[in-house]
Amino acid sequence: MARDQIDMTPIESRDELVAWFEAGEKPEADFRIGTEHEKVPFRKGENTPVPYEGDRGIRALLEGMRELLGWEPIMENGHIIGLLDVTGGGAISLEPGGQFELSGAPLKTLHGTCRELHAHLAQVREVAEPLGIGFLSVGMSPKWTRAETPVMPKRRYEIMAGYMPKVGSMGLDMMFRTATVQVNLDFASEADMVQKLRTSVALQPIATALFANSPFTDGKPNGLLSMRSQIWLDTDADRTGMLPWAFEDGMGYEAYVDYALDVPMYFVKRGDHYHDVTGASFRDLLAGKLEQLPGERATLSDWANHLTTIFPEVRAKRYLEMRGADVGRTSKICSLSALWVGLLYDQASLDGAWDLVKDWTTEERETLRRDVPKLGLSARIRNRSVREVARDVLELSRAGLAARKNENGLGDDESIFISALDQVVEGGRTNAEDMLARWRGPWARSIDPIFFEEAY
Repeated sequence: MARDQIDMTPIESRDELVAWFEAGEKPEADFRIGTEHEKVPFRKGENTPVPYEGDRGIRALLEGMRELLGWEPIMENGHIIGLLDVTGGGAISLEPGGQFELSGAPLKTLHGTCRELHAHLAQVREVAEPLGIGFLSVGMSPKWTRAETPVMPKRRYEIMAGYMPKVGSMGLDMMFRTATVQVNLDFASEADMVQKLRTSVALQPIATALFANSPFTDGKPNGLLSMRSQIWLDTDADRTGMLPWAFEDGMGYEAYVDYALDVPMYFVKRGDHYHDVTGASFRDLLAGKLEQLPGERATLSDWANHLTTIFPEVRAKRYLEMRGADVGRTSKICSLSALWVGLLYDQASLDGAWDLVKDWTTEERETLRRDVPKLGLSARIRNRSVREVARDVLELSRAGLAARKNENGLGDDESIFISALDQVVEGGRTNAEDMLARWRGPWARSIDPIFFEEAY
């Protein structure tokens, strides 16, 4: 979620940036689960996008959520652009095209995460129904064009939108038309961070295939199963991708700091003003030599905000963010968190997952990443299909979840949340393929039924 930080503590050296990551380490007993998911809003009955302004717009939706929840508003230039739960740590924010995002509170169990999701969707429906607003559970807005997509009043997005066409052909589509689900997970040490990051980067294409859910663009099939994932391949090579250097000797906090320092900046925020510094170097800001802001020195908030503008398949902050999946139905949102918690929060499962991928070469990982948006579970690596690899991955995750021994009131442990993915693997077909079959059959080549069958 793009909620900008405010901490004007000055940073004077690269070592302080390394220490910033180190300060994120937690003992295993304090590990938490933070789930973020975006939803594409639409006008019910019209199947059209929802603008920010107006009696039935996004602003009205946010104001209604504020009244219902009592959360603090996040304001920018007189516009409400989000809500913050100052007690629990959750937040609601807007993505550039109005995608409505919940950044969940850091919770201890997947049972809590799934309860949070169901409560949020019920609350959103309570406010959205009278406004005639619905929400799609797909990874890309399927009908309207980019030109028809509304623009939210956030200055950071205005700066990004001006820069994106200079560095890739699909960046604006990424901003305005895609929707994802991700889970944020903790690490205990530098070595733990490295093992988790390497393992999860290698396995992101497996998650992309399992969650492939964006086969339509501009009202018709786009030839892919995950257009959202394909878009990231031509967004901005400086800040996206599979982090091949992370698999080299010497990987750690310092290597990630050096990577982040070399990613061009978007903006520097001072007070309520966003200074456009697109293409500039954070190294220059650190040294007080930024051409656009002479003499201005870097602060902790500058660093934290800069890290939110880097978009690899797994992103490191003071936790790790799994970024490879299209958003999906409610059960899929819960299962995305379950997949990664089972793999990364149990050492035996993490070791097993690393054993699966540790011999994959950079070229093999990159090829898999490029193939999966089109081929899904049929993509191959090392003479195995993604479907076969996914079956092994789910077995490891299920074992890891069972080992956590977190039961609900019925005595079920967290492995129950993997079942939605078992169905994908056993059936051998993604939700994208299911929707394409319906489009060719009962939908009679119309996109409009998606607004009933794939809405929350």
